[in-house]
Amino acid sequence: MAEDLLAELALLPRISRPAAWGLALWLGVAFAPAGLAQSARDFGGYPGYAGPRYQGYTTKALYVSAQDGTRLAIDVHLPKGLPEDTRIPTVMQMTRYWRAVSLRWPASLFDRDEFVNFFTSNGYAVVQMDVRGTGASFGSWPISYTPQEAHDAGRDVVQWIVEQPWSNGRVGAQGISYRGNAAASLPIANHPAVKAVVPRFIEFDEYVDLPFPGGIVNSGFISLWNQSNWALDTNDTRKVIALKGEGLIAKLMLRGVKPVDADRDGSLLRAAIAEHADNGHLLALAHSVTYRDDVPEGFDITVDTISLHTYREATERSGAAYYLWGSWLDAGTANAVLRHFFTYGNPQRAVIGAWSHGARADADPFRPVDAPLWPSKGDQMLDCLRFLDHYLKDVDNGVMSEKLLHYYTAGEGRWKTTAVWPPEGTTMRRYYLAADYGLSEAPPSESEGSDEYAVDWSATSGTTNRWYTQLDGSDVVYDRRAEQIPKLLSYRSEPLARDTEITGHAVANLLVSSTHADGAFYVYLDAEAPDGRIVYLTDGQLRALHRKVSPERPPYRIWEPYHSFERADGAPLVPGEVTELSFGLQPTSALVPKGWRLRVSIAGHDADNFARIPAEGDPVITVERNLVYASYLEIPVVERGGV
Repeated sequence: MAEDLLAELALLPRISRPAAWGLALWLGVAFAPAGLAQSARDFGGYPGYAGPRYQGYTTKALYVSAQDGTRLAIDVHLPKGLPEDTRIPTVMQMTRYWRAVSLRWPASLFDRDEFVNFFTSNGYAVVQMDVRGTGASFGSWPISYTPQEAHDAGRDVVQWIVEQPWSNGRVGAQGISYRGNAAASLPIANHPAVKAVVPRFIEFDEYVDLPFPGGIVNSGFISLWNQSNWALDTNDTRKVIALKGEGLIAKLMLRGVKPVDADRDGSLLRAAIAEHADNGHLLALAHSVTYRDDVPEGFDITVDTISLHTYREATERSGAAYYLWGSWLDAGTANAVLRHFFTYGNPQRAVIGAWSHGARADADPFRPVDAPLWPSKGDQMLDCLRFLDHYLKDVDNGVMSEKLLHYYTAGEGRWKTTAVWPPEGTTMRRYYLAADYGLSEAPPSESEGSDEYAVDWSATSGTTNRWYTQLDGSDVVYDRRAEQIPKLLSYRSEPLARDTEITGHAVANLLVSSTHADGAFYVYLDAEAPDGRIVYLTDGQLRALHRKVSPERPPYRIWEPYHSFERADGAPLVPGEVTELSFGLQPTSALVPKGWRLRVSIAGHDADNFARIPAEGDPVITVERNLVYASYLEIPVVERGGV
């Protein structure tokens, strides 16, 4: 949801560099920072790729009116030197993080957008847009991804584009996070010009994929995201800079959001910002929602109204092609890819890697923290270009010969391809919680056996995890797992007899009782090296109130127990009564070496990330592990040859 608010705010690479870089700009030293002038020429090629045709681009900033008259700010970038009789396709980017910034001289002399430069050099128009109620656009932004927002872009702005003399009548979109979700929403309006989109690192279900995983408020992320949004929506550059940790150079260079060209005195921008006063306060809004079907006060929508999965019929009717990107280590983006890919009938291609948010850093937990990004940013851009070239330029490059998912297995360092999920050869292997904090493939044989756990409110997965990377695209590093283990209820297996590939959705099945009527249950799956080093693999969580497994058909394809998270299915715990909690962990693909152990840990809180449940009191949880009440984790294991 929240893109890298350094890069996506256009504060990187333009101003968020070392002080020497900024000082050089301020002094007017004539050089362009590495990366700003990159084009496909630097990235190699692919079959049918003709190479970049243009150098440089021109930009016009203007307002386009939505159907209801709301003025939407856009930047239109065209290849410099485009012949008047040449018609080209358009790539759109819609954002709530400022489509562009205004920089003071001389920094403005070096203001070039790498994304824009790449696509215009390859014969595309690029249209960047401040969504309604943000940036220089008028209106209000009550919450993300409203149907109105989708129609502003997919109907009104697309129609304006195809009426321009440089347009070939074909439109696509590409973006990361918020821009990615906006790209995925573009076909919903069913404008015939929209042919292909590249949504990267998105949510498919706006309840479980990021704001409420397992029905628990992701308060750490939402609080920081809300602060950033308000700084942007009020054009408070000092607060934006402070939130990003920038210094004096940034303060000297950054003016704020870019106005349109005709707004020479800034009056239109001030009027637009005044209308942003009605924008939503997301943290308070999140805490007012418990169930998926709750309608917050002052709203007439639910979380499903702003979720992509709600618009399956319109999406499929559009016929638009999708190229989806996600990561095993980035919030719920891998789940978003899998659910979209295996639910919708549109032409689709998908990739899931082991990256930070936006694939800005390698996050394979078995590789060194500073391991190089693979594939590189340039190779990623070229791959997206290949997809869009096929649909917007009719380039026969074989990109869509089959509907395939490409995924990376951490620890093995291999990319693989599948048309089914889980991949062929996968079986579910049970590991039971056992005496002496063991993890056994043999079921319990004793009629009694349980472990008590007093919730440790200091337990945390840290602030460099799968949830925090959503804020800034920073690396995902679970480097303090060993010191957290004493704060958790933790079980480990015997050393593995062979290399073990875990690919798919693990499922926790816990038989528990609690002293309280509600609680949060977190389950972590880690790998433990012979030297005691602990490597994070995945985790999942469930608020006990949402424990009912629904017999209804899910709205999209899933591979774990289905919880509706609807009010009708809410069920408080009965203190002291044994209850079954069955829920999925985030999907993963990782190879755990022979001789390592698996470790399953249970917690009742994640201090740096999620809301405390219950808000008061100190629950004591009893986890059963006996013949009558057997708790276990089912792990998807891909059978491999050899020992």
